Amino acid sequence: MSQQRPYVVGNWKMHGTRAMLAEARAIDRAGQRHPKVEVAIAPPFTLIHAARKEAEQIGIGAQDCHPVDGGAHTGDISAAMLADAGASFVIVGHSERRSNHGESNELVRAKAESARKAGLGVILCVGESEAERDAGRAEEVVCGQLEASAPQGAGMVEKLSVAYEPVWAIGTGRVPSNADIEAMHRAIRARLQAIYGAEGDDIRILYGGSVKAENAADILGVPEVGGALVGGASLTAESFYGIIRAASGENVD
Repeated sequence: MSQQRPYVVGNWKMHGTRAMLAEARAIDRAGQRHPKVEVAIAPPFTLIHAARKEAEQIGIGAQDCHPVDGGAHTGDISAAMLADAGASFVIVGHSERRSNHGESNELVRAKAESARKAGLGVILCVGESEAERDAGRAEEVVCGQLEASAPQGAGMVEKLSVAYEPVWAIGTGRVPSNADIEAMHRAIRARLQAIYGAEGDDIRILYGGSVKAENAADILGVPEVGGALVGGASLTAESFYGIIRAASGENVD
């Protein structure tokens, strides 16, 4: 694995009005204080343009995109539109999209490829359910999702990250053991190498699922963990700052 800065990304999900731009500004200041960490947030579509203007140093991204550039797709947003609004990356394949919107691996791959063609970075999410883990199928399921969702073609590996988010850990307060996280991240790395060859060594693998300041240093210290995709703890600068500090190597009281 190449020595890249830890990548700490806040997924605001369906939270945020213009009042939260103050949090974006504060997160931007925190990111500036810790240049050893690559910091980003993905606010709702409605705040992307304003957040880009308010937060100049951190990455601003989106939580989803449509797989085609334009057309009769009421209510959808294309990757090109996101780039025009100021986004630099997009999250695709989040378990909440896969489950709540029935997104298939094939659709996730198409979204990822569309985003890359528009010049956006991609965070590709994969993760198993509690039932799949209990059945001993976690690595099989996650690597199968990755194989079927990973974008293919020239230039697709550049700006690609993978986020491992066990579905049963998202928003529940439950976190896998460090040994389980390491085993899964190593399995993902091996599959990335199988898909992309040597380029698979340079893809950062993030962990997501109930990451908070209190456990971030522990999780980020696990081999092959290249950062974190953070949900609820990214909604305020105060809580997110603790994770950024942990990623930078500072002790968090």
